[in-house]
Amino acid sequence: MSAATASPGPLPPAPVWLPGGQLQTIWPALFSRRHAPGCPPVWARERWSTPDGDFIDVDRLPPSRDPKAPLLVIFHGLEGSSSSHYAQAFAECAAQRGWDCALPHFRGCSGELNRAPRAYHSGDFEEIGWMLARLTPGRPGPVHAVGVSLGGNALLRWAQESGEQATRQVRSIAAICAPLDLAAAGDAIGRGLNRRLYTPMFLRTMKPKALAKLAQHPGLFDAERLRAARDLREFDEVFTGPLHGFAGVDDYWRRASSRHRLAEIRVPALVINPRNDPFVPAASLPAPHETGRAVELWQPAHGGHVGFASGAWPGDVRALPQRVCDWLQGRGVCPPADLRQDPRHG
Repeated sequence: MSAATASPGPLPPAPVWLPGGQLQTIWPALFSRRHAPGCPPVWARERWSTPDGDFIDVDRLPPSRDPKAPLLVIFHGLEGSSSSHYAQAFAECAAQRGWDCALPHFRGCSGELNRAPRAYHSGDFEEIGWMLARLTPGRPGPVHAVGVSLGGNALLRWAQESGEQATRQVRSIAAICAPLDLAAAGDAIGRGLNRRLYTPMFLRTMKPKALAKLAQHPGLFDAERLRAARDLREFDEVFTGPLHGFAGVDDYWRRASSRHRLAEIRVPALVINPRNDPFVPAASLPAPHETGRAVELWQPAHGGHVGFASGAWPGDVRALPQRVCDWLQGRGVCPPADLRQDPRHG
């Protein structure tokens, strides 16, 4: 790969019957196959108590018989869960390989409102670190972590903050459709067709959760300003930013973005961003010269936002997890610079 371009990666092409980033986003989430017919992942839930008196719900697949089996940790996206299409596809992939698999839910995303004033956010590296610290100690097998959308950016922020320490906790990581530049992504989702399609979808669940939290903790924020929020920028200005120690939405989006600190990552990291993602403008994506030796960029022309459907009607989203897990499994050490620059090894 040249110094100015990123590899499309060994991902399947989008079906000819599913053109454009919008359809490639919406259709896979609703209709494409994410597991074998009639065989959804069977999760077992456990609840962890957090140091601040709250809880985290973690869903796990039945453990492998191999005590040295790899562990795949999945961090979901905004308002996602273990029921999300990508979570089910990755879980099936892990089970087929004989890997253990765990999906920790961000606070408030497991179907029950969390107790503490905090919720979760796109740069929540401290929460990622705490979750991984609970999952990784004493495991004889390797640990791989995948973050999707919001979870991908938070995972990259954890790797940036952790530096070399990250290599002692996980073997490799992957971020899929992460909003690396939160300001660019926030502006994109707040205008045009995106504003009509996706903003109401997210706010439909986020506003009631926030107001329920206000009932738990009176005076936490201005209820009328939150009710009046028309997009994610306004919601984050009233709720997400101040609730998590940021001065406001601009401070939050700037400090939580992973784009400008990719060179600080020391653990092998795969960063996948389709160039037709409606949420993540192609112009906001990094070039290889902006990353360090540990980071590999796949920027295919197609895929939408966490779509990546392939094959005949109605499509299948299971190819992406297979490609990603192949990459994760093959990264025992950081790839040398000359290998990372070669498109034949994308």
